[in-house]
Amino acid sequence: MAAPVAEVAQASAVEGKKDKKKEVKWLKHYSSAQRILVVGDGDLSFSLALATAFGSAENLVATSLDSYDYLQIVYSEAKSNITELKTLGATVLHHVDVTEMKSHADLKVNRFDRIVFNFPHAGFTGPETKLRTINSHKELVRAFFSNASGLLRPDGEIHVAHKTGHPYDRWELEQLASESSLVMFEKQPFWQFEYPGYNQN
Repeated sequence: MAAPVAEVAQASAVEGKKDKKKEVKWLKHYSSAQRILVVGDGDLSFSLALATAFGSAENLVATSLDSYDYLQIVYSEAKSNITELKTLGATVLHHVDVTEMKSHADLKVNRFDRIVFNFPHAGFTGPETKLRTINSHKELVRAFFSNASGLLRPDGEIHVAHKTGHPYDRWELEQLASESSLVMFEKQPFWQFEYPGYNQN
């Protein structure tokens, strides 16, 4: 299949007496008009895929758990991705822990239309099938939902890309979301190729 082309819609913006048309660009579920927070983004390539499709990242906040220096050591493309995101107008934040982010100085005063956490993982503490490992992942996602719900605008959405099947179904994402008064309303397949440049690591 060919890589999809970002959809384009038109939105009107009025400034004083002038009627300007501002182009709103789409990539899958995301638009340049939405205020988007991406968390746990490894080398920040998912954020860059959105920013590139939009041609601007002024409404995008891209975050990583790690420091800038550590990212450069672990991910070969991290430095260039961050530079490009900033050139496109993104806010890039490091040391953002999803289990505490609603108290983060740069996030707590903001509200978002979309909060995205692709393939959450609490770290390699043992085989993925072990109950202890599953519970550590569940605690991460539970805390993420609790924090994300406090940063969401009314009618906003939290998107979690997650593996399915055993043992990942034992994470019970819907139950964890409900503990933060969140309701799952849709499941869709996630295809990495639909986000050109995204390096799922």
